[in-house]
Amino acid sequence: MNITGSVHSFDTSIGVDGPGTRFVAFLAGCPLRCLYCHSPDTWYRRSGTLMTVDDLMSALHGYERFIRVSGGGVTLSGGEPLQQARFTEAFLHACRMRGLHTALDTSGFYGDRASDTLLDAVDLVLLDVKSADPATYRRVTGTGEIAPTLRFGRRLAALHKPVWVRFVLVPGLTDDPSNIGGIADFAAELPTVERVEVLPFHRLGQHKYDAIGLEFPLRDTVPPSHEAVEAARDIFRARGLTVT
Repeated sequence: MNITGSVHSFDTSIGVDGPGTRFVAFLAGCPLRCLYCHSPDTWYRRSGTLMTVDDLMSALHGYERFIRVSGGGVTLSGGEPLQQARFTEAFLHACRMRGLHTALDTSGFYGDRASDTLLDAVDLVLLDVKSADPATYRRVTGTGEIAPTLRFGRRLAALHKPVWVRFVLVPGLTDDPSNIGGIADFAAELPTVERVEVLPFHRLGQHKYDAIGLEFPLRDTVPPSHEAVEAARDIFRARGLTVT
């Protein structure tokens, strides 16, 4: 298939980017500039390699038997894969034709770009909800509004698409109980949310900023304590949600 996309890299993961062992392809390009982003090297399409769908399927082929045996599948991440919606749609459909489980890892900011045909090829959406508070969302992402993500989440529920909600807990930024509660309320209203992942902020991507000559905005932010993470998880559990 000759449809092309800018692919930053690909790798495998186990139990992190969907069920089982996954082939994870990271597309280049993202409209957001999240303060805690651990992959600033994926912000621009020019940082990727131009590949056709067939090229990426060929790369996947070497891992295919392994991911099938493990009950895993393929996850398309980024960057933001919906910034390249045409390529994303074609690749996911190619995976579906091979009988592979598919997952889409997205912020939902470009959810309106995802056609119903694209979503037909998605078995699971990993929805990264940055914040429930508009001001906090803008502070976290540097741009935009939370409304597209909320709209996309509700659309996924209407389409009966399984969703894993992801939320990054950052001390002094996203950890206000009212902010967490707002995300929990949103997740609880979506009947297809299978679980919520509360992800503690970390500084493991700092070396990438150093390598490309950028200042990591949260260099001095200390990761949250175990107690703070559990308190955040309890807010989600109080809404009857499964939390990891």
